[in-house]
Amino acid sequence: MKRLIKISAVLMLLLIHYQVAAQDVQPQTYCNPIDLDYTYMVYNSAKNISYRSGADPAVIEFRGEYYMFVTRSFGYWHSTDLVNWEFIKPAQWFFEGSNAPTAFNYKDSVVYFAGNPAGYGSILYTDDPKSGKWTPTASITNNIQDSELFIDDDGKTYLYWGSSNVFPLKVKQLNKDDRMLEVGEPKELINLNEEEHGWERFGENNFHPTIKEGYMEGASMTKHNGKYYLQYAAPGTQFNVYADGAYIGESPEGPFEYMEGNPISFKPGGFANGAGHGMTLKATNDEYWHFATMALASNSHWERRLCMFPTYFDQEGIMHSNTHYGDYPRFAPSHPTKAGEHNGWMLLSYKGKTTVSTSELQIKKSTATDGDFDIEEMAREYTADGRILSRVLTDESPKSYWVASANDNKQWVEIEMKHMGTIHAIQLNFHDHEAGVYTRTEGLRHRYTIEASVDGKNWETIVDRSNSFKDTPNAYIPLNVPVRAKYVRYNNIEVPGNNFAMSEIRVFGLGDGKKPAKVKNFKISREKDRRHVEMSWDKVNGGQGYNIRWGIAADKLYHSWLVYDSNVHKIPSLDKGTSYYFTIEAFNENGISRQSAPMLVK
Repeated sequence: MKRLIKISAVLMLLLIHYQVAAQDVQPQTYCNPIDLDYTYMVYNSAKNISYRSGADPAVIEFRGEYYMFVTRSFGYWHSTDLVNWEFIKPAQWFFEGSNAPTAFNYKDSVVYFAGNPAGYGSILYTDDPKSGKWTPTASITNNIQDSELFIDDDGKTYLYWGSSNVFPLKVKQLNKDDRMLEVGEPKELINLNEEEHGWERFGENNFHPTIKEGYMEGASMTKHNGKYYLQYAAPGTQFNVYADGAYIGESPEGPFEYMEGNPISFKPGGFANGAGHGMTLKATNDEYWHFATMALASNSHWERRLCMFPTYFDQEGIMHSNTHYGDYPRFAPSHPTKAGEHNGWMLLSYKGKTTVSTSELQIKKSTATDGDFDIEEMAREYTADGRILSRVLTDESPKSYWVASANDNKQWVEIEMKHMGTIHAIQLNFHDHEAGVYTRTEGLRHRYTIEASVDGKNWETIVDRSNSFKDTPNAYIPLNVPVRAKYVRYNNIEVPGNNFAMSEIRVFGLGDGKKPAKVKNFKISREKDRRHVEMSWDKVNGGQGYNIRWGIAADKLYHSWLVYDSNVHKIPSLDKGTSYYFTIEAFNENGISRQSAPMLVK
């Protein structure tokens, strides 16, 4: 009997050892918006508006590593894995940064780059981008605003450009062997067709009271299986429906035909919205990734962040990105079979009871029209024991925010989650409130600790960045060892800028309860304007929200719109002459329900 007890004890120790070892080798993950040290903008600095932004990414692979160029960032980033990025300050650069940059890796020998904010300038090149040293071409190339440089397999070089609600995208050929001089005449290619394509219409949720014409911009070219996919962004960078579509051609200069199943990159719902003005990268393992722009749009409509989604070409050649649960944790590109897919961690913190150390200001904000916001300054609320409440830090809105009374180590945020759960990762979304920083600034850092508790009394430190030198305005922190907790507390030490402010603390993991039941009574009505569809369904007990998927076939449900709480929704983003299949699923902190059967809507 004693021998059996000893064997059982040994087996238990081995099991514990195996569990710890398994926890230590959790697959690498990432979460949108991309965790990057975004640059403070010079744009709007004359108005004393201080904010970070990252937009219009151009990402290339060069000699097995990656480089990312971002609007007005006064430099660029380098990575070996597409998840961890380090900033490179170039020796020579455009005076105001680069606007809507473009870059191209030519045969792993030379990187070409363009993106002068004035709309003209020299194209730069280097064979060592890691050094930060670039050489300008001797010629001046005009009209390179929102440009895309593409060099075909035969060496012929093309420059696409355009940013307008009137004029089409254009292309001109360049001679890369003779100072990038123009060859021949520019050619007009494609323009928006808002009357047919609902997703191209201007405005939040594709609606604006007066402006109907969306902006076409952000040209990008991908060659796949001998086809040329000319990508473009619409309808405006400040909106939740900012997206990328594609036309397909047999040559770099067209003619191009509108791709069935557009847009290719679309993320209108959830916490971080928008997936437009991007480009598609072919990684070292031949997998495709679409990098794009998300609309934060709180301090300014030009306040933006970046995202990354896996991208595919189906058997019919339809290009599409996986944006389902696009701001939840996702497997990193290093995952052997599920790179870029949602990894199953859910949101534990949604609408958790949140108390704060002090409160100078709490703002609820949303985009109204092209230049306006709906703004509500919230009255101060207290708990029964006198602590200050915050309702903006767990509401899944990046525009709403809380400002502490000081930027020091006496400030904290405590979240009591609705249910106990196992925490796997935390995302901190800091906010710029009158930060007083107006350009790329070295030495910025976020320092803090994060604690967790089962009962709100006994606390364990799970993240210690008290001595960090990293600048992480959208910090994503996966835990090496998951933690059981009902409470999470952020303890501030110092953050960049004049004020300590946050828009959202997001806690990811898995709850202890059941996944929600399958959605019932899903009803869809396509309106007289065939770009619109309205839907309703029965509320699911215990559900946080719902994910609506649709596409041009039952096995091509490439689009989705995530909504919280509501059981009615309107999608105004369809193509008039296209039939669609729709399905819906419920989700909560415990997981995702089974999908409803795909429903054809003609």
